[in-house]
Amino acid sequence: MLIGDVARRSGVSARMLRHYESLGLVRPTGRTGSGYREYSGEDIRRIFHIESLRSLGLSLREVGSALDDPGFTPAKLVEDLIRGTRERIAAETALLTRLRRIGAAEPAGWEEVLQIVALLHALGSESAGKRQRAALSSVEEVPVPVEALVEAALNETDPNVAGALRWALAQSGDGDVIALLAEGLASPAAEVRERAVRAVAELTNDEATALLREALATTDPAVRRHAALTLGARGEAEAIPTLIDMVAEETNDVDAADALSALSSRPDRADRITTGLVARLAHDTVDASARRRLTQALADIPGNRASDALETLSHDEDRAVALTATYILTLRESRPGASGP
Repeated sequence: MLIGDVARRSGVSARMLRHYESLGLVRPTGRTGSGYREYSGEDIRRIFHIESLRSLGLSLREVGSALDDPGFTPAKLVEDLIRGTRERIAAETALLTRLRRIGAAEPAGWEEVLQIVALLHALGSESAGKRQRAALSSVEEVPVPVEALVEAALNETDPNVAGALRWALAQSGDGDVIALLAEGLASPAAEVRERAVRAVAELTNDEATALLREALATTDPAVRRHAALTLGARGEAEAIPTLIDMVAEETNDVDAADALSALSSRPDRADRITTGLVARLAHDTVDASARRRLTQALADIPGNRASDALETLSHDEDRAVALTATYILTLRESRPGASGP
């Protein structure tokens, strides 16, 4: 079969067939009487083998080794091809993400494009100082796409940079922030979930508060506790059970007690908090130190129910609890109206 016929049937151009021949990959078996190249069936099969191997990403040198070396083992080469392909996919994905983010910022001209690119590079810098300046610049100068800010915030390990990124997210006013942070709260990585809830806590809108309420039901204790402290400061009664748990477990117990005190400004909540603290005090699994902390938490809870609970606790079998309750009652009696409804 002449070279033109081979080119038509194989889809490999005559020019490429000559290139293969010059590299020694495939040589036509014979020549016609006029001196034209003539390919045999075995030659054509080799051409198809070459094209098949090239389709896997092998170089022509690697193709030659694969076809001509009897001892050639493909396993390592395939592993290398897989690794290289993954690296190319990662690079292309990163480029696609960067382009989408630049497009989402709707730059007015190339100057803004260049500024956004510079900020995106800075957010990924190894220098914490550069990352922090980029976070601040994203608000003060050219806005960085919120998706990039959220990604940076969820991956940031430096506390100062993380604070700047959370501030930038709070200033962005972008409606996508909540949805993106909600994805962070669902991350399989505990550290990402904690960064996400901290970022949500910086947002003061109703959507952020609703997301924090949902976080109270999570199995991640760090997320649940941070959500409870934030919700407590916002006057959200749903946080009460978690805050009581935090007092008992001695996890940010002082902050949790302060949050309970703030929530108790309404009589119905004060009674609910007192009921919760007393119930936890009576729980069989609560140790002595936890009972003292729970008793101390009653100190700043107003209302007759709290006073009655303290009166009962002043006769507790645990002397430390009894003394604590007695002392708190003395303080309450010295503040007129403190124990009133």
